[in-house]
Amino acid sequence: MTDDKQKNEEVNKNSDTLSEKKPKEINFEEKLKETEDKLLRSLAEIENQRRRFEKEIKDAFEFGSFNFAKESLSLLDNLQRAKDAIKNDIVLKENKDLDKFLENINILEKDIVSIFEKNNIKKIESIGKKFDPNLHQAMTEIEDEKHEAGSVVQEIQSGYMLGQRLLRPALVSVAKNKNTKTAEKEEKKGWKQPCR
Repeated sequence: MTDDKQKNEEVNKNSDTLSEKKPKEINFEEKLKETEDKLLRSLAEIENQRRRFEKEIKDAFEFGSFNFAKESLSLLDNLQRAKDAIKNDIVLKENKDLDKFLENINILEKDIVSIFEKNNIKKIESIGKKFDPNLHQAMTEIEDEKHEAGSVVQEIQSGYMLGQRLLRPALVSVAKNKNTKTAEKEEKKGWKQPCR
């Protein structure tokens, strides 16, 4: 009986060895496919990272000065306010020496605008254009029959673009039909509270 047991064990070992060889071949092919898949995924990830880095570098060159440009707009605004204050002050208007000072302010303003244009910072043209919420921020509505409803009538503060990116929206007044306001008042007058 011991001989029979030994023979059975040998047969079992041989069959195990055969069965191990077949799965190893299958595992080898599966591992090859798995490795190839991992390699392709890794290459795709590397390509995606390369594109992302290129875009970040491009954005850094284009918009790296975004905050500086945004804060520099206050210089231009302050020059404009100073010019307007001098022009509107009755006492200062009569002083002829201030004309040269205003000339110098105009030169400074032109220089700043020139520097902005060289750096792709452009003023948004608003007056007479249709209101665009992507470029404008409506501050007031003005009843105006001369202009089409929804068009920009007055610019309170200039807006600017840095390339294709909004640097600051233009603060504007938008035209509104006079009839709309009158119709609303008439509707309110005609409306009566229900009897109780």
